[in-house]
Amino acid sequence: MLLEKIKPLFDFETLPKPVYIGNGLTHQDIISVSQFDTARLDYIFARAHEMREMVERVGAVDLLKGRVLACLFYEPSTRTSASFIAAMERLGGAVIPITQGVQFSSVSKGETLADTIRTLEQYADVIVLRHPEIGSAQVAADYANVPVINAGDGAGEHPTQALLDLFTIKEELGRLDGLKIAMVGDLRYGRTVHSLTRLLLQYKVSLRFVSPEILRLPLTLMNEVIDARLDVRETHDVADVIENADVLYVTRVQKERFTDLAQYEEVKDQYEITPELMAKAKSKMIVMHPLPRVGEIHYAVDADPRAAYFRQVKNGMYIRMALLAAVLGKA
Repeated sequence: MLLEKIKPLFDFETLPKPVYIGNGLTHQDIISVSQFDTARLDYIFARAHEMREMVERVGAVDLLKGRVLACLFYEPSTRTSASFIAAMERLGGAVIPITQGVQFSSVSKGETLADTIRTLEQYADVIVLRHPEIGSAQVAADYANVPVINAGDGAGEHPTQALLDLFTIKEELGRLDGLKIAMVGDLRYGRTVHSLTRLLLQYKVSLRFVSPEILRLPLTLMNEVIDARLDVRETHDVADVIENADVLYVTRVQKERFTDLAQYEEVKDQYEITPELMAKAKSKMIVMHPLPRVGEIHYAVDADPRAAYFRQVKNGMYIRMALLAAVLGKA
């Protein structure tokens, strides 16, 4: 088997017991970033490094051979669904991809989320769920007897995206403490912003929030930032933050979250990251985006070495490989 061929490089079975068992994630649901302290983050990041090295050297292993992932997406997704599918297949597992046409499935017949989850757990060892309602991942976890991983619950959280975002920042800049991080765009509905902000509360960072008035960070989350005693400021203008930012985290304005399309039209093009704007930024900084983009970062910026968003995408596969291995007891 392929795993036997690379054992001298990656002897997963002989890792020290505190690392193999003590990660605390085996058979656990991944619902919120609140589950991750700095020790657990360091653990996942270390495993992601191993996964990257393995992929670069041999492509795939049989670590999760015989295990099945059910990928259940009630909302459209390209990157997240493909990332989880690639992660599972790189680890030798199989996938049940329910990533499109959910509206034509038993859901259209009135089946509840609970019954859908109870059905899928008969076939799968782990379920990845994206759903438009806040709290849906926790509901699924309450009914499931296999681990559930939250791949985004409405405007709530997106924990695996936050993990890959934090991993990317550390990989690109070599540290987290002491950084100035600016988040731009839809901060009200942007679940990636919400989850990443909560992870950053564990580090000594400065936060700058840039958004239109109607898309400001929710007050409850802003209060968490203030309670953490971080240096934080809000502004409506990217020019106020671009010169000092170490990280410019850009998000799209999400049309699907608006009930009033007139409001969407008013703010959709308020922020655009251009080469001219980037000329004012530090030479050592990065631009990130959870993608997809719809014009907020010009394509001309892609050639800038500081544009990290496609490297960010690739990091997502390594993080999700590490998480799948951990929750299935094969860390």
